[in-house]
Amino acid sequence: MNNDKIFGMAFSMVYPLLIAKAERKGRTREEVDTVTCWLTGYTPADVERFLQEPISYGEFFQQAPQPNENRRKIKGSVCGVKVEAIEDPLMQEIRYLDKLVDELAKGKAMDKILRE
Repeated sequence: MNNDKIFGMAFSMVYPLLIAKAERKGRTREEVDTVTCWLTGYTPADVERFLQEPISYGEFFQQAPQPNENRRKIKGSVCGVKVEAIEDPLMQEIRYLDKLVDELAKGKAMDKILRE
């Protein structure tokens, strides 16, 4: 799948998949919202609104009001690719969220996930 396809996917299609992944491992939607809001600067109400409005996954990240400075501390692999080595800035933002949800699903403590 090329990046344009991922960037163009509807946020309302992708986000529920992230929630489902976390919920299968005993985590909650609220926790997914927490890591998403930490990463992007959106509020939970913003995230809920985007689930109802037509916005692409790429636009969701491009329009993030306040990307967290500590997101650069996110290290590790997603789908066999190190997030810190991803050259496309937009894809890197997307993979940061994937990595946070992976950590959540693996049972990592929230303070560790949020790099506190």
